[in-house]
Amino acid sequence: MESGVTGFNEKVFQMIINVVLMILALLAIIPFILLLSSSFTSEKALLAQGYQFFPTDLSAYAYKYLFVTNAAKILRAYGITFFITIFGTTVSLMICPLLAYPLSRKDYPRRKAVTFIVFFTMLFNGGVVPSYIMWTQIFHIKDTIWALIVPNLLFNGFYVLLLKNNFSANIHPALIEAAKIDGAGEWLIYRKVVLPLSLPILATIGLMIGIGYWNDWTNGLYYITDANRYSLQNYLKSVMDNIRVLASMSSSANVGTQNMPGTGIRMAMAIVGVIPIMILYPFFQKSFVKGIALGGIKE
Repeated sequence: MESGVTGFNEKVFQMIINVVLMILALLAIIPFILLLSSSFTSEKALLAQGYQFFPTDLSAYAYKYLFVTNAAKILRAYGITFFITIFGTTVSLMICPLLAYPLSRKDYPRRKAVTFIVFFTMLFNGGVVPSYIMWTQIFHIKDTIWALIVPNLLFNGFYVLLLKNNFSANIHPALIEAAKIDGAGEWLIYRKVVLPLSLPILATIGLMIGIGYWNDWTNGLYYITDANRYSLQNYLKSVMDNIRVLASMSSSANVGTQNMPGTGIRMAMAIVGVIPIMILYPFFQKSFVKGIALGGIKE
């Protein structure tokens, strides 16, 4: 009898969890649908009727403004963003495990001191002004593609500690000892044993780093003044600034703003920025969930 009651309670609990997850999914999807419909609504209808799920006045002017009027600029910005995302993520996935793996080895004598240094960087940094002076006056990366790759986003302490915990939890010392008995050196063990067993966490870290590069606009704001080197986020920000200037000029000149580009283009820019990540995320979803679960285990 108790097993029947227990089974019924589990089913009720599972139903409640499913309903809660469906509600959360709808809360995430509904705003995106509203965003998409607004991007295909005319500026006049947006100003008169506000945001609607079913627009009364369909218009593709926002996308025409982005991809026809400014086609060359936005394609160049897309190319730059794809390059810095792929290159930066690849380099980060090469550096982070190389630092995290020794910290996971209990036979490494300085693991606690180095781990503390890595953790310290998560709490404190030098600030914007010293960083700007260092990157521009010492490394001279201003107005170069490296200004969008190297500062801040190459890797950080959180990713290193996440990888360290994963290595500690999943790479048993017996595997390393067995590999050493078979004659493998440290580099061979790292390549043939450690990395193949860490693919889920590496995919997770790669996804987070890639999203960070894709959405980054602060590096471009600080270090890029040449519009030809704008990433997608910086280009979209410049478009919004131009729209704001046009709107202020039209209002000061007593010109109607209903035909001025504005809200609809902002919605279209949000769609343009998020679509590539939405396309890629399903391919990493299983590894992302598994990697977070494994990397979150503490020693």
